[in-house]
Amino acid sequence: MNFYNIDYAYMVEVFPRILRTAPLTLGLAFSAMILGLIIATCLALTRVFKIRVLSTLTRVYISFFRGTPLLVQLFMLYYGVPQIIPSLAKMNAMTAAILGLSLHSAAYMAEIIRGAISSVEKGQMEACLSVGMTPMQAMRRVILPQATRVAVPSLANSFISLIKESSLAFTLGVAEMMAQARMSSAATYKFFENFLVALLIYWGISITIGFLQDRIEIKLNKAY
Repeated sequence: MNFYNIDYAYMVEVFPRILRTAPLTLGLAFSAMILGLIIATCLALTRVFKIRVLSTLTRVYISFFRGTPLLVQLFMLYYGVPQIIPSLAKMNAMTAAILGLSLHSAAYMAEIIRGAISSVEKGQMEACLSVGMTPMQAMRRVILPQATRVAVPSLANSFISLIKESSLAFTLGVAEMMAQARMSSAATYKFFENFLVALLIYWGISITIGFLQDRIEIKLNKAY
């Protein structure tokens, strides 16, 4: 195929059809990001405070989810786990995709958050304790706000990665952008055009998030 054989008219026609599923893709990624952040913060704090048993379990969790493919994790969660826990058989594909992406991304974000917390001077925690704060109060009021500024760039990259990884949700039957591109390709045999449109939309979303990331960084760095 050369550039003269590409059906540009069809690309213009199919663009809104694939773009229509973008909110589902973004909703999937955003939900997984929020849940993943909650899990990641808990994991990071167990390592920062070196809670004996929990710290060890956290290391195992991070090693497992970072050391195995996301696609296998999604399949295991949606098809495998209900075989052992029958009550989870009612879990729909969207729920399984959000949960799987959350658990996977949390393993990476936990290390980002832990690193950001570690970048804050230890003397600040000691100062907080000296004025009567508990470790958790010091973490919430002093350490985490400063760590947030450090973590934002990496967390924004994690969100972009989540958007791209959400394309695997189509393997569970979630009708997001990748699923729409595949269905359109199967119906028309115009694989190049459909997947190129999907790529351009993903790229556009990534550029937009990158722009917002820059604006957030500028705002957070004003005080410094």
